[in-house]
Amino acid sequence: MAKKTTSSVPKKIGILRGMETTFPDALIPYINEHYGDRGVVAEFCSLDAFSQDEEPAYDLILDRISHEVPFYRSYLKASAIKGTYVINNPFWWSADDKFINNLVAQQVGVAIPRTVILPHNQHPPNTQTTSFRNLKYPLDWQQVFDYIGFPAFMKPHDGGGWRGVTKVNNPEEFFAAYNESGTDCMMYQEGIEFTEYFRCYGVGRKKVHIMRYNPGAPHHLRYKDVPQAPIEPDLYARLERDVLALCNALGYDLNTVEFAVRDGIPYAIDFMNPAPDGDYHSVGHENFEWIVTHMAEFMAEKVLSHKRKPIAFSPGKALDKKGF
Repeated sequence: MAKKTTSSVPKKIGILRGMETTFPDALIPYINEHYGDRGVVAEFCSLDAFSQDEEPAYDLILDRISHEVPFYRSYLKASAIKGTYVINNPFWWSADDKFINNLVAQQVGVAIPRTVILPHNQHPPNTQTTSFRNLKYPLDWQQVFDYIGFPAFMKPHDGGGWRGVTKVNNPEEFFAAYNESGTDCMMYQEGIEFTEYFRCYGVGRKKVHIMRYNPGAPHHLRYKDVPQAPIEPDLYARLERDVLALCNALGYDLNTVEFAVRDGIPYAIDFMNPAPDGDYHSVGHENFEWIVTHMAEFMAEKVLSHKRKPIAFSPGKALDKKGF
């Protein structure tokens, strides 16, 4: 539990949200009720045009939407440079993609499916044929199929929420999905024929909540239409270890990690979710209570211990992924 502060100036937490309602609406009153007497105030961010000479209004911001809104992302980077603690680090997340995260996972000993990143099927905006003179053509598709095998999954390298994910069972289905991918940069990934599937919250790079998950069920049943058997202790320990390894390596204070278990080995399928689903109607009562209470505790403790100090830049010094 966070220690009582003696400061008369409250530490302000801002929540930057999009369309979601239940998670942010529960966080703010919980923080104010349980940590208000310790000098913590939480509210929804209220933003206007932001000048380069302006000081941010918040000591800590929880970001739930900037991946969809470039203005918010720039505001968060500016706030971070000026000393605000942002969850999650907007500099690292801006540089992130699922393929690069796979390489990070390999380095920290987390099992991942075999994966290939593919050139765009259609020219991205503001490019033309001469933009791709370094690209081999035709590509060696047989080499790709031999490496990945079937079944496999096509997915955007920067997607989320299962957007654009397609299962393919043969070359014909592969090319049909690839031709539908438009200007997205796609990953082609080995399909793990799993016996168990889990989705895990990681909070503060220290705490883990493991949930059984059914990716094949309708969205509102994915946490409900699952086996009720207890998780085998060795597997539980491995899942917990892998979540913390990934969140610490990526610098995520809030994340979800999905695992498909094959032959007793959990393979990390999706772990770039720094604005993960926290909706009450989706995750259910027990999981919702866990993420609200643990996220509120982490944010309150972090804002009380955080000293708002601008990042000092100098020639030759780069901003690393740990940021602030």
